[in-house]
Amino acid sequence: MDFFNESHVRAAKELLYKMADDQLIIGHRNSEWTGLGPILEEDIAFSSMAQDKIGQSEHLYALLHELGESDPDTVAFTRNAHQFHCCQLVEYPIGEYDFSLMRHFFFDMAELIRFDMLRNSSYEGLANIAKKYKGEIKYHSMHANTWVQQLGKGNEESNGRLQLQLDTYWNHALGIFEPGPHENILIDAGIFEGEAALQKNWLEAVIPLLEKADLQVPDTSKWSPVYGGRTGIHTAYLQPLLDEMTEVYSIDPSADW
Repeated sequence: MDFFNESHVRAAKELLYKMADDQLIIGHRNSEWTGLGPILEEDIAFSSMAQDKIGQSEHLYALLHELGESDPDTVAFTRNAHQFHCCQLVEYPIGEYDFSLMRHFFFDMAELIRFDMLRNSSYEGLANIAKKYKGEIKYHSMHANTWVQQLGKGNEESNGRLQLQLDTYWNHALGIFEPGPHENILIDAGIFEGEAALQKNWLEAVIPLLEKADLQVPDTSKWSPVYGGRTGIHTAYLQPLLDEMTEVYSIDPSADW
């Protein structure tokens, strides 16, 4: 679509920032499994998915550059935590495998649905990215679901560990769908159907999969989405991660990522 007024540009930028920041941060978190995976297969898988996500973030930052923002390296590596728009779920350290797997499942199921919805976006550049990367994200979600099914139905310990992470971080997962101030503009312009529609589709997809894995979603009375990340309110874990991520860039801004 042609952005024929400034409100469309602002709305598109907000959407791109939160998508790109999500991908960049969880990509770096996933990369922390390199050399530490519980089995070699998972070491390689998480490392590969980390590369995919950082590559996806770069492409989204490039779209932002086309809309007047700084170049991808500057946007990715010169902002402080309060300037990031990622959801809080992606910020947490990798912890043990049960946490990283459940976060992986929550996030990548949402991304699969988001990118599927965006294939029909009126914003041609974003629709093209959604089409380009949907295959990668489909693999990520399949990987997550395969392991959730195996461990959920594995034994009492594996099921119990996943159930604990599900219970603990369910509301953080709901925070993925924090609505922005320009939702109506995105919807009316056909850029994106909105976070409420995405959450509805996500719930319809993930609840049956979790039940199939012998896992129980918390009662709706306990649902309280963890919001704030989209507006710059973050956990204490984000800034130290950014400091680590930007160390090389701070020394040599001409270095390629």
